[in-house]
Amino acid sequence: MTNKAKLLSEQLREAILNADVSRYRISKDTGISEAQLSRFVNKICGLGQEASDKIGEYLGLQLVGPKQKSNQKTKGK
Repeated sequence: MTNKAKLLSEQLREAILNADVSRYRISKDTGISEAQLSRFVNKICGLGQEASDKIGEYLGLQLVGPKQKSNQKTKGK
């Protein structure tokens, strides 16, 4: 089993699909066309930075970096 991280676009798709609001509502509230949103969700095309930012902000998403590995050795006294 691989622990490969999901792409940001895939995470955004999942957030849209799992949102408590419809794609229609996301479209109307963000100003992104329903067609563009549908094409993105159906993996036909990507979204630009501005559209991604609008959707992320609308859904309350935050970008979180990877957890730091604890490979650092601590020095003893």
